[in-house]
Amino acid sequence: MDDESGPVRGGAARALALLQRTVWLWPALVTLGLGVRGSWRPELWRDELATWSAATRSTGDLFDMLQHVDAVSGSYYLLMHGWISLFGDSPTVFRLPSALAMTGATVFVVLAGRKLFGPWAGLFAGLLFAVFPSVSRFSQEARSYAFAVLAVSAATWLLLRALERPTVLRWLPYAVSVTAAGYFHMVSLCVLAPHAVVVLMRWWRERRARLLIGFPAAVLVALLPVVPLVLLGRKQVGRQISWLHTPNLQDFVNTWHGMFGSPLISGCMLCLAALPAAWPKGRRPAVEIGLVAAMPVVLIWEVSQGQTSYFLDRYLLFTLPAWAVLAGAGLTALRPRVLVALGLIGTAWLGLQDQQNLRVRTAHEWSDEKGAAHIIAKGYQPGDAVVPVRGDAAYMMLDFALDYYLPKNVEPKDVFAEKTAAQRHDLFAQECQQPESCAAGTKRVWVVTYGSTDDPYKGLSAAEVKVLTSEFHQDEVKHVQGLTVTLLERKTANG
Repeated sequence: MDDESGPVRGGAARALALLQRTVWLWPALVTLGLGVRGSWRPELWRDELATWSAATRSTGDLFDMLQHVDAVSGSYYLLMHGWISLFGDSPTVFRLPSALAMTGATVFVVLAGRKLFGPWAGLFAGLLFAVFPSVSRFSQEARSYAFAVLAVSAATWLLLRALERPTVLRWLPYAVSVTAAGYFHMVSLCVLAPHAVVVLMRWWRERRARLLIGFPAAVLVALLPVVPLVLLGRKQVGRQISWLHTPNLQDFVNTWHGMFGSPLISGCMLCLAALPAAWPKGRRPAVEIGLVAAMPVVLIWEVSQGQTSYFLDRYLLFTLPAWAVLAGAGLTALRPRVLVALGLIGTAWLGLQDQQNLRVRTAHEWSDEKGAAHIIAKGYQPGDAVVPVRGDAAYMMLDFALDYYLPKNVEPKDVFAEKTAAQRHDLFAQECQQPESCAAGTKRVWVVTYGSTDDPYKGLSAAEVKVLTSEFHQDEVKHVQGLTVTLLERKTANG
């Protein structure tokens, strides 16, 4: 019996050791699966359309645009420019880099949890992170937020490694990850504040002078390449986030829920995050990772009370890895053990409805731009023109949406655009100052406006409406969700 049981125990030990070494793999696969699942369904919304417009320009045109607007997103736009050139721009392919970035972030969540609290805490932290609805949401959005989450999660784990053995070879990758965080989203550099406090806490306890040399040197090396971007970004801040208002307490609550993508899960995470502090051996790491989770939220709140606000749930996503590590450690602390499995399953169940809502057509944008493009494509004739409403609704980027969803062989002229966004090196076209001359020679015009009212010219300028009503007659009017599509034909000499 002993001879037979020995190999069995040895095999079980090897299997357990293998599981602990690859503990990061399973949460990463869950994140990737949820990130890709249904990513083709939601229509692109205005921010993703800005990405598409920028990334599909030539490299020269893209750099020209970044001198005027959105410089802080330049690194991401360049990455997406290369990605689209290689793989195309269908919705799933277009969003796949974000899913891959979140998958990478999950790996670092697991590694940080394992280093601070052990392999099981790392596993559960990764699984919790994977089922956050906001993680799935921003895995399916063609914006840079997932990359900022990846960079910050990597930086936190690399910091923990460097604190164990503060050598140049360990500080250097930390510096690279901090630089990446700055290039993908400058607000995420707030993580340096809690990182600095963690370094000071370790130094106070261990009195290793190398910590006080290595960390500042690494931060200096990391921030030097970001300085030009910071200076250029400050010049453009009025165009980027001027719409954000000074946050109040209700905004704080809404932002907290939005960070996790579910009010139920956000409350659950707050409870789980408090549990690791109850461990005698878990208090120090809980305080450290708790600072990384909470301190940026407080700092950005305080800064946002000034002239410019940065307090927005998607700007704070980079704190989610630390919250997941805390919650994973708290979940592991539950007794009896059956509560651990129930807690994980319960968390996933609480977010199930939110996960489903993320994958419907209107998850990102309420109006049906794809449906409007389908109407135009179905009735298109060579030489047709299009008038997408701009004016006060220019920020909705309806012109980009129509360009994206129209087939390649359907190319109506944007008749009231005197200069396209690309020609202006901007994200917005320059509207025609003399609509009558711009419409000259056009026989048919597709007018697309927001709303489903009886007024198919809603939102257009008075000069544009005058040209369209005096020189054209309505041939047909169709509605899709949130949009009105009107086909106009030029009046004949007989009226």
